[in-house]
Amino acid sequence: MASHQVDGDDKPAGGQPGGDLVVRLPGVASQVGRARELIGAALGRDHPLHDDVLLLTSELATNAILHTKSGSGGSFTVTVSNSQVGVRVFVSDGGSPEPPCVCRTSAQSTSGRGLPLIEALSHRWGFTRESGSTTVWFELLHERVPAGLAV
Repeated sequence: MASHQVDGDDKPAGGQPGGDLVVRLPGVASQVGRARELIGAALGRDHPLHDDVLLLTSELATNAILHTKSGSGGSFTVTVSNSQVGVRVFVSDGGSPEPPCVCRTSAQSTSGRGLPLIEALSHRWGFTRESGSTTVWFELLHERVPAGLAV
């Protein structure tokens, strides 16, 4: 089992990450789509990381609803921070008995691919667990390809 406990520079200040958009949503499945809509609107459709940010946010929001107290009458918070360097998204949930796990699943499994997908597509990701809640975050960077390497 891989652990991705974050260092202080990635820990949300004061228990809540700062960002361009912070929204608390009820812990029900329909709110995954709402989180996508809100982040899509905050970034704008032409943002170069739009699709990847929405995909990974959906994974974290779904995990919050399925695997934490957020999905049992609670709520979850989505924060997006957009800068010239990249985009960082935090999803804070109601907590669970176990930390997030990048568990490998079989090809026949219908779930369990969320965090492996985040690990594969993001530049960095991690989580914090404190005061009964868990915050999982990912970061996507704007990468520039040097002119001589472009194909």
